[in-house]
Amino acid sequence: MVQSVLGSLILGYRPLWNRARKLAGIQLYAQNETATVVDAAHLLRTVQELWTASSPPLLLSAQTRELLCTLLDEAPRGAPWIEVRGDWLSDTTIFSRVKAAHQRGLKLVWRGDMARLPGPEVARCFDNSLLTLRPEDAVAALQTAPARPGDQAPVARGKSPVLAGQMYENIASRALMEHCLDQQNALALAGWPAEDVLYGQRHQSPQPSHAVILKLMKAIDAEQSLETFEEIMGEDPLLAYRFMVYTNSAALGLRTGIDSLRRGLVMMGYGSIKRWLSDQLPHASTNLNLRPVREATVMRAQLMTHLLDAGVENDLRREIYLCGLLSQLDEVMGESLGTILRRIPLSERIYDADVLGTGPYASGLQMARALESDDASVIRKLCETHEMDLEEVNRALLRVLADLEVERPAAA
Repeated sequence: MVQSVLGSLILGYRPLWNRARKLAGIQLYAQNETATVVDAAHLLRTVQELWTASSPPLLLSAQTRELLCTLLDEAPRGAPWIEVRGDWLSDTTIFSRVKAAHQRGLKLVWRGDMARLPGPEVARCFDNSLLTLRPEDAVAALQTAPARPGDQAPVARGKSPVLAGQMYENIASRALMEHCLDQQNALALAGWPAEDVLYGQRHQSPQPSHAVILKLMKAIDAEQSLETFEEIMGEDPLLAYRFMVYTNSAALGLRTGIDSLRRGLVMMGYGSIKRWLSDQLPHASTNLNLRPVREATVMRAQLMTHLLDAGVENDLRREIYLCGLLSQLDEVMGESLGTILRRIPLSERIYDADVLGTGPYASGLQMARALESDDASVIRKLCETHEMDLEEVNRALLRVLADLEVERPAAA
C-alpha cells in the first residue's frame, strides 16, 4: 500500500482576514517529517481534489527549506500561492528555484521584516508579500493615523510605512489592525488581534452578533429547516450560550434540562424563538472586529467534529461541536469558563474537556487548538499521546478548510 503524502507532513493553519473582516484565505503551514522527502505534486493534487470554487485561497508556508524547494520545483502553474522566507533567499539554490518558479507562472509571496524588503531583482519574482512591522514601524504607522473625534490639536503626520495591497502578520493591537486594513488598504492580516479587540470591549456587556440574529430571524420567516436554524445559531458562541441559558431558565418552566441547541429549538417552538431573538436584536453587537473572533471559534468547533469520530450519532456530533464552540467563552465574557458552563446543564464530557482538559473530547480540543499554529512539535506530541493518526488529522483539517466559504469578487 502506497503511503499518502498526508502521513509524512505536519500541517497547521492561520486565517487571513480582509478589510471587511471576512475570511480572505488560509495560510497553510506544512512541515515534512525528519528525513522524509515529500511528493509535492501529490500534496497539491490532494488539495485540488478537496477544494471547490468557494473554498478559500491558500498560501502554502513550507516550514523547511527541503519542502520549499520541492514545492518550487514541482508546483504547476495555477497552484496555490507559495510563501518564501526572505532570509532563505541568501541560499543561491533557493533563489535560483524561485526565479525558475516565477518564470513558470507560479504566484510567490515574500515573507519577512519591513526593514529588509528585497531589492528590485528579487522583488520582481514575487506577486505579494507577508510583512512584519518592527516596533518603530508600528509607532510610525499609528502616528500617521487620522485624528479621531475629540482628539487634541493634530500632530504633524508623515507617510505610513504600511504598504497598500500587501499582507501583514503579528499585528497585536486593534488600532494598528484598523490602520492597516481601513486606512492603508492592506490586502489581509494573517491572524487577528483578538486579545486586544476583546480587551477593548471589557467595559461593555458582551452581546451576540446582530448579523447572526437577523440571519436566524430571516431563516425562521422563510420556514427553513430545523438543521438550518441550528447551524446559524452555532455561528455565534455567545448567542448559542444565551439561548441555552434562556431555555433552562425558571421562566420557561421546562421539566427537564436543555443540554443542546437542537433540543432547545424543538422545545421552544419557532414563534417563541423569534420573539426571544427580537428581544436580543436591539442590544446586539454590530462591531465587525468581533467577527474574526467568532469565526475562528466556529472553525475550531468544526475541526473537532472531524477529528473525533462520532460515527452515525448526530447527537454526539452536535455535542462535540458545542464543546468546541463554547471553549473560549471565558475570553469573550471575562469570567472563568467553569463558572460560565455550570450555568447550563451540559454534558459532563463538554465540561471535562473545556475546563479540566480531560475526558473523551479532550484530545480533539487539544489537537484543534494545536492546529491553529505552526508548532509542529506540539501536533506530533499530541498524535503520540492520544494515538491519533497523522494522516487522518491532516485530512480532517483539509476537509474543514475546504468547506469554508469565501466571497470572491464577481467577474467583470
